[in-house]
Amino acid sequence: MAKADYTVYRDGDDWVAKGVGNQRASARTSTQQAAYDKAWGYSNNAGGGEVTIAGVDGKFRAKHTIPPAKDPRNIPG
Repeated sequence: MAKADYTVYRDGDDWVAKGVGNQRASARTSTQQAAYDKAWGYSNNAGGGEVTIAGVDGKFRAKHTIPPAKDPRNIPG
């Protein structure tokens, strides 16, 4: 797989890092930062991708491109 995309979201009392298209979570942690760190590591080890973060309310609040994947936006900033 050339690109590994992950989503970080709240599930009950846990924060979950889940690969896009996967049925099961890749990691369950007690904090959002720990789940993001796990997702970042998985994506980085797989050759890059994107990590999307959902807030406590379930709405997406951030998306990070993990190198060496290419940012889909070619606009600086």
